[in-house]
Amino acid sequence: MKQAVEKIVKSLVGSPDLVEVYENGDGKNVRLEVRVAPDDMGRLIGRDGRTIKAVRSILFFAGMKQGKRFHLDLIED
Repeated sequence: MKQAVEKIVKSLVGSPDLVEVYENGDGKNVRLEVRVAPDDMGRLIGRDGRTIKAVRSILFFAGMKQGKRFHLDLIED
């Protein structure tokens, strides 16, 4: 799932080479942490949070199919 999130985020931001995705999990619960350039944070969140909400929805339905729960966190430096 890490590769899928990384590919989605890289296609959305202006600086795809600065995207970092970390995955921590303990079986059923998987936490994905995403770091992007400060200029791309607004682009990833989107207007009223619609873009990041859509990415989280994709993770929710993928998690239902795999029997896992994915949490997506945006890390700000």
